[in-house]
Amino acid sequence: MEGSGREKEEEQDGVSVHSPCKAAPSSVSSLPKEQQQVELELRLLEALEIYPPVKLRGMHRHFVLYGLTEFLRRSLDRHFSPDEVLQLLDRFYNLEVLKSDDEEVDILNHEEDFCLPQSYFVKEEP
Repeated sequence: MEGSGREKEEEQDGVSVHSPCKAAPSSVSSLPKEQQQVELELRLLEALEIYPPVKLRGMHRHFVLYGLTEFLRRSLDRHFSPDEVLQLLDRFYNLEVLKSDDEEVDILNHEEDFCLPQSYFVKEEP
């Protein structure tokens, strides 16, 4: 009896459960938890080809983070918050290194009055 139950488990519709021809599940939610995690990490690594982590530094940080969240949302058909994406990235990278320096913030916030050079006002005679 036990052997016939196992045969049913291994064969469904005449195709072995372990066959590479077996159709992949239609959604990520039907996968086991561990496989979902692997799928998520693979999609994140694919996204990092387009949005490298080094671009998470500086003034474009939020645009890159948005791009990563959108890539994951479209790939896995699930909403991701920026905090979730940063937690995922933290598994692979030391995000503390990517935080902006105070010096960089000062440079970006520095304002200077603009004035045209004096040579602009001197008229040339034809």
